[in-house]
Amino acid sequence: MSLPRQLRDESDFEQLPEDFPVFAHIADMEERRGFSLYYTFVIEVKTRGGGKYFIHRRYSQFLTLHTKLEENYGPENGMAPYICILPELPSKIYVGNKKDIAESRIPLLNGYMKVLLNSPVWLLLDEDLRMFYYQTSSDSERIPHALRRLRPETRKLKKESQPISDGDRPRAEALFDFKGNESMELNLKCGDLIYLLSWVNREWLEGTAGNRTGIFPASFVRIIKKLPEEQYQVSLLRCYFHDHDICLIRDISLEEDVGKCPSYKELLDLIRNQFPDAEVALNMRDTDGEMIRLMDNSEMELLITRGKRTPRAKNYFPWELHVTHKDDFEVYKTGS
Repeated sequence: MSLPRQLRDESDFEQLPEDFPVFAHIADMEERRGFSLYYTFVIEVKTRGGGKYFIHRRYSQFLTLHTKLEENYGPENGMAPYICILPELPSKIYVGNKKDIAESRIPLLNGYMKVLLNSPVWLLLDEDLRMFYYQTSSDSERIPHALRRLRPETRKLKKESQPISDGDRPRAEALFDFKGNESMELNLKCGDLIYLLSWVNREWLEGTAGNRTGIFPASFVRIIKKLPEEQYQVSLLRCYFHDHDICLIRDISLEEDVGKCPSYKELLDLIRNQFPDAEVALNMRDTDGEMIRLMDNSEMELLITRGKRTPRAKNYFPWELHVTHKDDFEVYKTGS
């Protein structure tokens, strides 16, 4: 018996409608109150045709969708050939601070959606899954506030170089009000005209409105005249994943300066997104080549300092990361 097909074929992808969701990412979470306090995830959905929109979903809606998909397509209940091994959904938690629980779910739910939207087309066409990613009138009426998770963490603003005529300048119109939370963020009112300076990353732009210069989320504006094809620097982080008997090398693309020192949590969230099907641990190698497990922020500076001793291409972070399974302690055995 052949194994069920787990990934969407490229030929299938070409047959999908332009408005079909192909990528989803949690941009923020919002506190809501009904009979009790709860949190919703603000999800940016990208379509095959390049469109973007926001939906708002609770964890309970993820759980309902997953349960229905398991009932219809899971190995235990599905009917061949429509059987698929679904990605693992983070389990329900009954005790704890609701905000902390929601925060901890974000990287796991991002990994879940990434795998789910790369499923075979017959699964993607499931009515329950289509409705989950459909932007309802309620979704469209809820204007996103600041989208903290899409904001670049560091950015040096550039001054505009040579002046050019307004008619030739790349520009955009604000679709929503945007109130920046940082001094480098540009406050916008719906209808404002913004002259564009550059892309900061795939989600944020830099521009001027009136006599003010700053950065703002691209999802809040409509591009009237595009910027030239440039653009943001892509840096690479070399990562070694020790998967039992083999070692996989992966270069992770990041829109961050290679001089950045991430926190332990930032790095762990990144790696969990890269390897959503594994319980991972972060490690470095010492000067003798032995593996050392990283546990918190206190060891991050040591990772970066020791890593800088190995020359690398200028667009690579000057340190490397070793990733292991959390329960694999064999990698720490030293030679005799």
